[in-house]
Amino acid sequence: MFTGKTLFIAGHARLPQGMAAKSVFDTLTITAEIDRKYGVILEASCTLATEHGRRFINELLKGHSLNDGIDDAVNAIQLYYHGKGTNALIAALKDLHFHYEQMKTSEM
Repeated sequence: MFTGKTLFIAGHARLPQGMAAKSVFDTLTITAEIDRKYGVILEASCTLATEHGRRFINELLKGHSLNDGIDDAVNAIQLYYHGKGTNALIAALKDLHFHYEQMKTSEM
């Protein structure tokens, strides 16, 4: 049941050539369900080609608070994800954070 205590936000970035997901999508998307009060990512998903990759990104991002910025989440991606999509994942996360900040500003 939806309680209104969470937000759903998406961030997008262009995919590099040579990625499996590029044959299906032109962009990589990260979506996140975020706690409205604390900005914590409760669940995240992305358009990586494999279920394993999507689960891995969820586990990396879950628990990060967007209220604290995205440096820790970016560092986690750089440290633990080693694939062609690293830069696209980071760009999509930055775009997601940008949309979150815009949403916060418009609610004030």
